[in-house]
Amino acid sequence: MKVLLIKDVYKLGRAGEIKKVADGYGRNFLLPQGLAVLATEGALKQVQKIKSQAEVRRNTQNSELKGVADLIQGVTLIFPAKAGDTGKLYGSITTGDIAAALTEKIRFEVKRQQVDTQPIRSLGEFTAHVRLTMDLVPDLKIIVHREGEAVETGSAQHEEPAKAEKIEEPAAEEKAE
Repeated sequence: MKVLLIKDVYKLGRAGEIKKVADGYGRNFLLPQGLAVLATEGALKQVQKIKSQAEVRRNTQNSELKGVADLIQGVTLIFPAKAGDTGKLYGSITTGDIAAALTEKIRFEVKRQQVDTQPIRSLGEFTAHVRLTMDLVPDLKIIVHREGEAVETGSAQHEEPAKAEKIEEPAAEEKAE
């Protein structure tokens, strides 16, 4: 089945491109979601219009999300987890866990489908990609350590005292009044 993409589709192509896809993928996903139309002669006449509209839409999204991408680029997420003697986790750190922690840290909602990594099943340092748009894919660092043990990085040790100071400041202001 040949389809004309109306919107950018991850791992398939950009808007305005003509792609040959499996019949089921086109009929059950692309067409109902409004991501593509059948590549008929009438639709092919509108390719330039679709490409120009998509370019404008892509530029506005990239400019809006550039600040969020800069925030995510420097983030390190730390997950304590129970693990066996060999370093294998009892369970895993999933994309949902990563998205929830990232949303809490940067105060911008990131969906689990935007986090591009396999479930983490062992201790150590990992890198995950967050797909904000097709062009903006910042990396974030994930550290998984054993519960009850200290983390070797200095960034985690600086975060905890900062939270404690923020909690203590309002109490000091109330006493002054």
